[in-house]
Amino acid sequence: MEASMTPAGTIRYWAAAKAAAGTAEELYRATTLAQALEQARTRHADRPRFARVLAHCSFLVDGTPVGRRDHDAIPLAEGGTVEVLPPFAGG
Repeated sequence: MEASMTPAGTIRYWAAAKAAAGTAEELYRATTLAQALEQARTRHADRPRFARVLAHCSFLVDGTPVGRRDHDAIPLAEGGTVEVLPPFAGG
């Protein structure tokens, strides 16, 4: 898919994911959640903790929990939001 036709949106990081990424949010340009997360891992390759934290996170895509679904099967929309939620103590 041509880059100009690939959906763009925002990834928001919370708690430990925010600390590991060194930012609260950043943009994605990807058609699936798997692509967006791979871009984020590449972008933060100099932060090894980021990949470890990301491996334990839950995700919401436009407010819908992803759960155990395959990230390659989760489409991203233009202007969408991916919320990256690390495990919370007691939750």
